[in-house]
Amino acid sequence: MTCKSAHDRDLIRSYMQGDEKSFENLLNKHKARIYTSIYMFVKDKDLANDLFQETFIKIIDTFRSGRYNEEGKFLQWALRISYNLCVDHFRKNKRRPTVAASDDFDILDILKVNEDNQETRIMKRQTYDKVRQLVDCLPKEQREVIILRHYAELSFKEIAQLTKVSINTALGRMRYALINIRRMIEERQISLQ
Repeated sequence: MTCKSAHDRDLIRSYMQGDEKSFENLLNKHKARIYTSIYMFVKDKDLANDLFQETFIKIIDTFRSGRYNEEGKFLQWALRISYNLCVDHFRKNKRRPTVAASDDFDILDILKVNEDNQETRIMKRQTYDKVRQLVDCLPKEQREVIILRHYAELSFKEIAQLTKVSINTALGRMRYALINIRRMIEERQISLQ
């Protein structure tokens, strides 16, 4: 067990014993990764906020009812809840997420980037934008594995468990996603420099 999961477990225990500040600390510790993974699926800031809140309502309900299974993997469990809420949303609405030009959320706001000069920042932003557009063009299963691996930073084992497929299937989806991205870069003659 890692120090990080032990710390989460301590925060959860403190919260379940009545310390509201412990839950706030747990939320602050993981909110960026959970919100980012939700947003990358739904591509809508308001919907992402709603699903993020719904995720933590479910987490609180599970804690308060004593149904939390303490395995030392709070983040993976919370991401699974958020993932399932996203899937449920799209099943109910049967629509594919789209990116609106007016979205004011940007993954780069959460990522920590070393201070660069203005030109380097512009080039990085343009590269990230191009990569995001390519990821959005991937089939759903491939897009999922890219988001979960690179934005939510899950291992392939965690991705396999979350999406209910084998590790080999998750690895295969990543491989095909990278092949498809390379193909699109070549076909569209996109420069990522």
